Order: sequence, then structure tokens, then C-alpha cells
Amino acid sequence: MAEVLVYVDHVDGTVRKSTLELLTLARRIGEPVAVALGNGAADTATVLAEHGAVKVLTHDAPEYAEYLVVPKVDALQAAVEAVSPAAVLVPSSDEGKEIAARLALRIGSGLITDAVDLEAGDEGPVATQSVFAAAYSTKSRVCKGVPVITVKPNSAAVEATTAAGTVEALPVAFSEKATGTKVTGRTPRESTERPELTEAAIVVSGGRGVGSADDFALIETLADSLGAAVGASRAAVDAGWYPHTNQIGQTGKTVSPQLYIAAGISGAIQHRAGMQTSRTIVAINKDAEAPIFELADYGVVGDLFDVVPALTEQIKVRKG
Repeated sequence: MAEVLVYVDHVDGTVRKSTLELLTLARRIGEPVAVALGNGAADTATVLAEHGAVKVLTHDAPEYAEYLVVPKVDALQAAVEAVSPAAVLVPSSDEGKEIAARLALRIGSGLITDAVDLEAGDEGPVATQSVFAAAYSTKSRVCKGVPVITVKPNSAAVEATTAAGTVEALPVAFSEKATGTKVTGRTPRESTERPELTEAAIVVSGGRGVGSADDFALIETLADSLGAAVGASRAAVDAGWYPHTNQIGQTGKTVSPQLYIAAGISGAIQHRAGMQTSRTIVAINKDAEAPIFELADYGVVGDLFDVVPALTEQIKVRKG
């Protein structure tokens, strides 16, 4: 069976959920070979093997931390040349899509971004994408070179299965462009102990109807009762009520959780583009004609200042 390269998104050896999803999808089209780079790369091997990686290619060098993107592209290109894979899978983060695009250009291959599913095909992997604000689904395949495909988080349920996970050092020669853009400083985000927005199984979002930055505490309390991430509409972000890093929509992040709760969000097409593929959508809005209700699986017509606290209290009671 052909091998499939999976780029490992990890933080000092802690593998992100999106990578485990990629390993699950990779097994549908071949044998997953993981590529782990940077500090802690070797520490990822156990988890990757438990989720189907037959081989783990590792390489650590200061360039991965000190410079942007290009060193990782150099490493993935080296992996492609060493393995001759059937496809290369990369998480659909901002960095992941830049890495994938640069790699596809380097190796003369086609690129598919933001896939939500993968299946084997007679002429290569077939990717499913949600397009035009998830109004349509398309199936595509790369016609030239090794397919490079980025996959949205939460597109597949993680399925553990044990594989060899043999660790091998990946020889990498950095290009002259690898040191073109240097990282001059880092500021860690304030930890909220909430899950990463794009990886969360549950997301609770607030919009213009929340009314103020202080009242976003209602949204946060509901999210914390569910172990959820907190999102915001563009209107709420533009008003300065919540950080742009939490914005969901066409000009923000795309999420696809099992449960999405929208409170005080009208449901403009730009917002829908970022959450329409959620498994179950619950809308809370006092305007019965709000467009969000067209999309919702469950709708509550009511004032969020009454509904959200009552919902939070019921969740706490039922959790005991």
C-alpha cells in the first residue's frame, strides 16, 4: 500500500488533535508516515504510533523555531523525495495552508485546501470540500504530481489503531530562503484553560445581541459549564467586545464542532461561512425572523439574558 505523509502539528512533543484526525483520514488512502519537526519531535512517536503511523520521520534544528515557514517546507520537500508518497496531508491552519501551498509549488503538484473528507480513488485520493459558505459540497482530485491536501479540524473522528511507529531521522538541507524571515519575539497568549477554538467539540459564540464586553461573561460561563471554546461574531469583535482571535466567519476562523451554540447572532452569510458545517447548531435570538434560525437544528426565541443563565444553571444541575 502506498505511503501518505502527514505533517505533525505539535507543541514541544504534545500532538494536536487535528494531526490525529489526519492520521485517521490517511489510513483510508494508504499507510500514514508522520513528519515531526522541531523541539520534542521524537517525543511524538508513541502517540503517533497509537494512531496508525507506520513510520515517524523526525528532525530537530533551531531554524524551525527561529524562522518562519520555509524551514518546514524544506523538511517536507525532503520527506517527499525520500518517501515518494501518494499524498501529503497538512492541517488547515493559517501556517499549514502556507506550508502546503509553498510545498505544492516546489514539487510541481496540485493543491486542495480545506478538505472535510478524503477517500481513495482509482486515480488518486478524492477530497470533499464545503464551498460557497457550505452551500455546496464538491469532490476534487489532484491531476498533477503528488497531491498536497489541507484538511479542516474536526473533519473526522479520531480512531486509534496501533502501528509500528518506527522512528527514523530525516536528513534535511535547508535552502538559502530558510532564513529569510526571522522571528524576533513571541508573546504567549493568556491561558483560559478552554480548548482551542478550531479543535473544540463544543463552541459557544456571542454576537451583537450580547451588548457589551462585560456581558460576554454570560457566554464564557455557559461555555465553561460545557467545557467549550468561546467564539464571537464579527460585529462583536469590531465593537471591541472580544478578541479577533476568537472571531468566527469568513474573515475569522472556521469551526466544525459537534455542537455550536449561537447567542445573539443574527446569522449573516459571513458568519455562517465559518460555522455552517457544525454537526448540531443551537440558536438563541429574540428576533424570530433572524437568518440564523434557517440554519439551526434547534432554535430558542427569547432574550439571551434570560435564556443563557437558565441554560447554564440547568447544565450545572444535570452535571451534579
